[in-house]
Amino acid sequence: MASSAQQHESDDDMDEFMDKFKTLEYKNAFSKDNWEEEFDKVPMFMKSLPDEIDPNKYPELACIQSIIHSEDRSPEEQVKCLKNEGNDFFKEKNYQKSILCYTAGLQKKCGDQELCTVLFTNRAAAHFYLGNMRSALNDAAAAKKITPGHLKALIRGAQCCIELRNFSEALQWCDEGLKVHPTDKKLQELRAAADKHRRAAERDARKAKVKAKKLHGEKEALLAAIKDRGIKFLQSAKRCGSDDEDEDEGSPAVMSQLSLDGISSQEATGAQVFQDEQGSLHWPVLFLYPEHQQSDFISAFCESSCFVDHLIVMFGEELPPWDVDRKYLIQNLQLYFEDEEKETLYQVNPETPLLEVLQHKRFFVKAGSPSFIVLVTGSSFWKQFISGKKIRGL
Repeated sequence: MASSAQQHESDDDMDEFMDKFKTLEYKNAFSKDNWEEEFDKVPMFMKSLPDEIDPNKYPELACIQSIIHSEDRSPEEQVKCLKNEGNDFFKEKNYQKSILCYTAGLQKKCGDQELCTVLFTNRAAAHFYLGNMRSALNDAAAAKKITPGHLKALIRGAQCCIELRNFSEALQWCDEGLKVHPTDKKLQELRAAADKHRRAAERDARKAKVKAKKLHGEKEALLAAIKDRGIKFLQSAKRCGSDDEDEDEGSPAVMSQLSLDGISSQEATGAQVFQDEQGSLHWPVLFLYPEHQQSDFISAFCESSCFVDHLIVMFGEELPPWDVDRKYLIQNLQLYFEDEEKETLYQVNPETPLLEVLQHKRFFVKAGSPSFIVLVTGSSFWKQFISGKKIRGL
């Protein structure tokens, strides 16, 4: 038994040790400034896995990873670890990394059919949430091939088909699943949704077909009306180099092949020729004022209307602001259409109906819109413009 002197000496040594311990810092302790960051490096307390596992930065995690993926373990154990790792990434909504894990597990080819089914189904889910519907459907089909009655694979396959708007195939997935799981509410809901979408799509398709048929009929009637009137288009005109105006200027064979796509001005002007219920044609017409580089556009000029009807509106009570000299009065205006090939201007009487001009043997509709030039009689620009050109009347 120790004497009182020895006991006193021991107590003094302990007191000295504790006093010294208080002044020392633990070398491996977390720092005061970044303890949360250091704490997050411990695998047990990590809130999320890092994108890249650097052994120097995450030594404990790297050690665990090496154990998980050790080739010394059986293929089944390795695949299960990869599946669990993929599930962890999935829970964090890191679907890309979960796909990598599931794919790595499938590449192991462990031979466990149940495990492979789960990997395909889980990868299908990850692809689904990334919007890769075709890949998700392929994985669901692969899972179903291994385990035909697998509920999650059947549900995922039906969901993918609905997203891909393949409603008939979605119904097949649901019907196949309900044979095995007749009371499953999710499959029942998916089947009801797929059937509703399929019926709506079929209804829309019927409406579109009826509409297309109607539009086709209207186009055919319009083309027939244009052809019957003998109206010619620039792209369909068979012009020859002769100055003889009595020659055939437009080929009926070409006119019979004319389509609305070739005569439409809708892209350029937002309008195109149409036929009303009474059978009259209405044309988009351009009036050009080359002296001022201006123009007017009539979106629906009825073929039976006269030019003066529109000129009165454009130059009647109020003249356009660009006419600073106030000379574009109706009585001063001359109207022409130009035959560029023959360098000839044809003067149009404003009292003439549009159809009469369109049927002239030297008039060709250009870009779907008949166009006419408006000049001021006797002006210096008028003299310059008509210089060197032939002037003819209708």
